[in-house]
Amino acid sequence: MVVSPQPLWAPWRLEYVEHADELDRCIFCEPEEELLVHRGEHALVVMNKFPYSSGHLLVAPLRHLGDFGDVSPEEAAEVHALAARGIEALRAEYAPHGFNLGWNIGRVAGAGIEAHVHEHVVPRWNGDTSFMPVLGDVKVLPEHLLRTAERLRPHFSP
Repeated sequence: MVVSPQPLWAPWRLEYVEHADELDRCIFCEPEEELLVHRGEHALVVMNKFPYSSGHLLVAPLRHLGDFGDVSPEEAAEVHALAARGIEALRAEYAPHGFNLGWNIGRVAGAGIEAHVHEHVVPRWNGDTSFMPVLGDVKVLPEHLLRTAERLRPHFSP
């Protein structure tokens, strides 16, 4: 018996595919307010609009920096501290089994936004579907992005 593969629809992905290279603003310098989780003295936390998994955070210096080597010690310290707070917030709200953290520097290394360096904080679960982007160019997310932002904001309050 031959089973035909069933399509997995990801209509939200079309916006990224069609317009990823057309951004007229920096999403870190001018973040969408509903995606902003926290703004600190030297860095901020925003939801990734095109996440790998629910809760995928981006942490970036406030200064518009395209070169990782230009990040000041103060900015690096705050990015690190906010990534750590992000991990704790995600643990409290979602109980992931692990995390991927990383900086993609340069287009060939996977940077979708090369002009402003940033760190990814990606929660992971045993048996999650993060293999889907590789196999089918889709992502399976169980919670709406704006609800995730709403749940995480209180963890960054003083």
